[in-house]
Amino acid sequence: MPHEKQTAGVILAAGMSQRFGQPKQLLTLKHKYLLGWVLDAALASRLDLVVLVVGHEHQNILRALGSATNHPRLRVVVNHRYQEGQSKSLQAGLSEIQTQYSSVMFLLGDQPMLKSATIDHMLDKFWHSEKDICVPIWKEKRGNPTIFSRAMYGNLMAIEGDIGARGVIRANPERVLSIEVDDPLCFVDIDSRQDFENLQPLIA
Repeated sequence: MPHEKQTAGVILAAGMSQRFGQPKQLLTLKHKYLLGWVLDAALASRLDLVVLVVGHEHQNILRALGSATNHPRLRVVVNHRYQEGQSKSLQAGLSEIQTQYSSVMFLLGDQPMLKSATIDHMLDKFWHSEKDICVPIWKEKRGNPTIFSRAMYGNLMAIEGDIGARGVIRANPERVLSIEVDDPLCFVDIDSRQDFENLQPLIA
């Protein structure tokens, strides 16, 4: 059944991975780049378009991803202001889609265990709700990805600094649809070497 709402996905992958010491996007997990796992999940989902926002080391990252960047539902955006923080990547992606799509899902480039089924579950619940924001919850902990309707685009474009959309979510509790997810692994992001080591057996 066709849905009325069209949602674009924006993968935030422009960061410098300063805490990690090397570009996390190009870490290899079971013969696939960390960013490749997220990209594959997004493209296998019901997102109408996927925008990949790169910045730091973008030439190396795009070279490594190779033909994967030629997917017909994928657009690549280079955020040259990545040093100003995550807000600039979020806005670079949103600028690419805001006139065409009625909602946007932001995905993190370092959450390799996110599944397309989780993305689709969130999309389905959001499309059938009247809310403007959608977040996944596991054991009362809020995670990513997150969805925002066009009504929130102005708020998102006003964010500054190295933060994502947390402040927008906190400031609008009555507009938030919380979705219980049954897969805690989708919340796992890679911030440290230990996170990366802990993930290896889960992938295997």
